[in-house]
Amino acid sequence: MTVKIEDFEKMDIKVGEIISAEEVAGADNLYKLEVDIGKKQITLVAGIKKYYEKQNLAGKRIIVLTNLQPTMIKGITSEGMLLAAVDGDDLSLLTVDSSIKIGSDVA
Repeated sequence: MTVKIEDFEKMDIKVGEIISAEEVAGADNLYKLEVDIGKKQITLVAGIKKYYEKQNLAGKRIIVLTNLQPTMIKGITSEGMLLAAVDGDDLSLLTVDSSIKIGSDVA
């Protein structure tokens, strides 16, 4: 399937910084993340627990789709989606390789 440039332009993708991570009760693979995306802070629920220890997430700059329709996961409203690369059973968060400003647009 191909995507038209007009569809891609609808996505608001930003550099965010994880402020905190906590386990989600009753979920084996979920973390509740508080993420600074520049002008505001949002909550994400992400299935990355088997790949990352929560104490290693704070301060990590990640790439976030910020205008995804909010959804309720395990009683928590998730306000976006972090982006990650997946290779079989391995997962790696998409990050930036410099100190680019939090809230910067990804194009």
